[in-house]
Amino acid sequence: MDAHRRQSSSSTTTGGGTNNNKTAELDPVLHSIGFEIEEVSPSQLTGRLPVTGRCCQPFKVLHGGVSALVAEGLASMGAHMASGYRRVAGVSLSINHFRSAAVGDVVLARAAPVHVGRSTQVWEVKLWKEDPSAPGKQGPQISESRVTLLCNLPVPESLKNAGDAFKKYAAASSSRL
Repeated sequence: MDAHRRQSSSSTTTGGGTNNNKTAELDPVLHSIGFEIEEVSPSQLTGRLPVTGRCCQPFKVLHGGVSALVAEGLASMGAHMASGYRRVAGVSLSINHFRSAAVGDVVLARAAPVHVGRSTQVWEVKLWKEDPSAPGKQGPQISESRVTLLCNLPVPESLKNAGDAFKKYAAASSSRL
């Protein structure tokens, strides 16, 4: 692994920054693999994943299941917000993998709605390698997913505050625009 990739990978996973805390609060499972949520809104979610050994298959490339986990996680968060903070459930996930990302790469992710209806939503989630010569810029696309979710499910009384963290971070994202 070259020095730039090593530096990029370590700089995004250390320090316990705001994005890291945001991810821990919004999606502990994504946080556990090192994913960092950046933008949070009902119309788009973005984030980044430094590719480390904990999210790779034995050949040291990003596990396809991790790409699916990122897709389902981002789409579910977006659908939750877009539905007025109702409970959502994924019913279908389709993913195409185009190329791999290796240990040391950084993966960028973006989820956006394709259809927001009263009872279902469809979200598109794309993953790219970060361009190592231009941090934050998209390089080659890794995968593309479609996630269909039920979005009209009632929120149990015991979980009525489940959307509060999303409201906080979505408000912070919109105030920066």
